[in-house]
Amino acid sequence: MSHSPSSTATAAAGTSAARPSPAADPDRLLPADPGTRSIARGLLARVEELPIISPHGHVDAAMLELDTPFPDPATLLVSPDHYVTRLIHASGVPLERLRMGGTTSVEPRETWREFAKAWPLFDGTASGYWMRDSFEHVFGLSRPVNEENADALFDELDAKLKSPAFRPRQLFKDFRIEVLATTDDPLDDLAAHAAIAKDPTFPGRVLPTFRPDAYIKFAAAGWAERVEKLIDVAGDGLSGYEGYIRALENRRQYFVEHGAVSADHGVRTAQTLRLDSATAAGLFTKGLRGSATPADADAFEAHMTYQMARMSVEDGLVMTIHPGVFRNHHTESFKKFGPDTGHDIPFAVSYTEALRPLLEDFGTAPGFHLIPFTIDETVFSREIAPLAGFYPSVFIGAPWWFLDAPDAMLRFRSAVTETAGFSRSSGFIDDTRAFCSIPARHNTSRRIEAAFLARLVAESRVSEDRAHEIIVDIVDAAPRRAFKL
Repeated sequence: MSHSPSSTATAAAGTSAARPSPAADPDRLLPADPGTRSIARGLLARVEELPIISPHGHVDAAMLELDTPFPDPATLLVSPDHYVTRLIHASGVPLERLRMGGTTSVEPRETWREFAKAWPLFDGTASGYWMRDSFEHVFGLSRPVNEENADALFDELDAKLKSPAFRPRQLFKDFRIEVLATTDDPLDDLAAHAAIAKDPTFPGRVLPTFRPDAYIKFAAAGWAERVEKLIDVAGDGLSGYEGYIRALENRRQYFVEHGAVSADHGVRTAQTLRLDSATAAGLFTKGLRGSATPADADAFEAHMTYQMARMSVEDGLVMTIHPGVFRNHHTESFKKFGPDTGHDIPFAVSYTEALRPLLEDFGTAPGFHLIPFTIDETVFSREIAPLAGFYPSVFIGAPWWFLDAPDAMLRFRSAVTETAGFSRSSGFIDDTRAFCSIPARHNTSRRIEAAFLARLVAESRVSEDRAHEIIVDIVDAAPRRAFKL
C-alpha cells in the first residue's frame, strides 16, 4: 500500500479493511491531516533509526550479563507488567491467576489464556499500543491475539523465546540500545555491571542507578536493620546519623566508580527541608527506635531529599525525583503479593514551594542537574516548566507512568514548550521492567514528537529545517545532556 498523502486520504475515506493492521501501519500516531502527516513522516524518518538512550529503567543487569534466556510468554510479558495486570484484575480476574508476587500455583499457560481473553480491554490504552507494536515488530506473530488463538500464540512465542535470536544480548543489539540504566539498591555489589563493562563483546553500556528509598523511608519494611547494615558496611567506623550520612556518601561514590550517572528518588511528596544536624539526628534516632510519627517520617524524608541534592552537587550524580504516588493502595494485595503489583495510585502534588529550600541553595550550583517527574500533569505548565525556564539545574522529566501515553505526551509538549522551549527536557524515559517493550515505547515517543513538530511547521511557527534539528535534539541530545552521558 502506498503512503503518499493522497493514498492516505483515500484509505481514510474507505473501509477499515483497506487499512493495514494498526501496529503495521507506518503512519500510526502521525497526524490525520494529509499535509501535516507528510511533514511528520519526514521528521520521523530523521530519528526513527537513531540508537536508544534509556537513562532510567528496571531491567535486571544480571539477565544481560549472563544472557539468561527469557522464560515463558506469560512470565515475560504479563506477570511483571503492572500496566497489564491491573486492568485484567479490574475486570474481575484474581491476581493469583496472573502469577503475581511469585505465585506459582497457576501454570503460565493459564495466565496467558487470561491475558488473551482480556485482550479487548486494552483497546485505546498505551499498554495495548506497546504490546501490539511488540507483537508485530519484535515477535512477528502470525495470528491475532484472542481467546481462540491463546494456546497457539503461547506455543509460537515460547518457541521464539527458546531460540538464539531472542536471547537478551541479541535483542539488546537488535533494539539498537546504546545506553540502558538499571535501578539498584545502595548495597548492591554491582558485579553484573562490572562484568558487562569489561566484556568487549557487549554492544552497549549498562549503567547502575543509585536508589536509596528503602534506606530513607522509616515505613519501609526492615528500615532499621537495613540502615544498620549500611552503616556497618560503609560508615567508615562512625555510628548514628553521622555514620548514616557518611555511608550514603560512600556508596554513592562506589556507584560513580561503576559508571552510574544518576540517583533516583521515589519520594512521597516533593517537599524539601534544610534541618540542622542535631534535629536530623533526633529524627533518625526516633526512626531507629520505632517511635517516629508520620510527621517525623515526612520531615526526615524531606530533609534527606535536600541532603541527596547536596551530595549530587558534590559527586555529580544527576538527581531524579518522582513524587505523588500512593504506594500499595490496597493493603490486602500488598500483604499477599508485595509491591509493584498494580495498585500504586497517583495523587496531586506541588513543586514550587516544596523544592524552594533545595533550589535556594543548589538551583544555580554548577553541574547540578535535577529532573522532577510527575504523574500530575496539571503541574507541567504551572510549575515544572517555569522552574526549568529559570533554574539552570532543572530539567523537565518526560511523561511518567500513567502519562507515558500518546495523547498525554502530546499534552505534555503543548504544556511545557511555550514556557521552556525544547532544550529543557529530559528526553524520553521508558521506565520499564518489560525489556521487549523498550523499542515500542521509544518509537511511540519519536512518533509523537514528529506529530507535534509537524503541526508547528504546518502553522508556520517553526521552519521545517529547524524542526529537523529539534527532533534530533529531543531524541538524542536531550537525554545525553540531562543525564550527562
